[in-house]
Amino acid sequence: MTLARVIARPLIASSFVFSGVDRLRNAGTTAPQLKPVLAGVSKVVPSAASVTSNEKLVGQVLGATQVGAALLLGIGRFSRVAALLLTVTATVNTLVDYRSADASTAEGKKARRSQLLKNLSLIGAVLLAAVDTNGRPGLAWRAGHLASGARRSAGGLGKDARKQLKKADKAVRKTASDVVGS
Repeated sequence: MTLARVIARPLIASSFVFSGVDRLRNAGTTAPQLKPVLAGVSKVVPSAASVTSNEKLVGQVLGATQVGAALLLGIGRFSRVAALLLTVTATVNTLVDYRSADASTAEGKKARRSQLLKNLSLIGAVLLAAVDTNGRPGLAWRAGHLASGARRSAGGLGKDARKQLKKADKAVRKTASDVVGS
């Protein structure tokens, strides 16, 4: 792990740890702020209504998820998965903060905009961490590299073997594409 990663990951994670702990401590007071966002989720996904009806529990789950994922990101374990979880929780927090912020005065609007930009910056940081392969090639690159190496070495094989290898190459590329979602 490079020095930049050793420093950057805990710095990014620290904000999420404190935010998650705050949400856990004040789950009762943040529940009313979650209500409009959860109502929107219930409209889009009606089957989620049973989960979204308990705002306090959702707040606690968001806080615990945020703390756990931030700690994992900070220590560099399962950092890509942790960063994806932080992206989801940060997006929900951003929506809640933006909707509940005071916008009646000029100072309130300025503070609301500042908080929104800070939250969007953190979402961008964890998105970068989610795609960071830590200097190692990703699964799609490895599969493509393996397939192209096999294709080069198949030059001396018969026609039927080359057809089968071509089919296998397509299957490997499709699977790798499905796994990484590109």
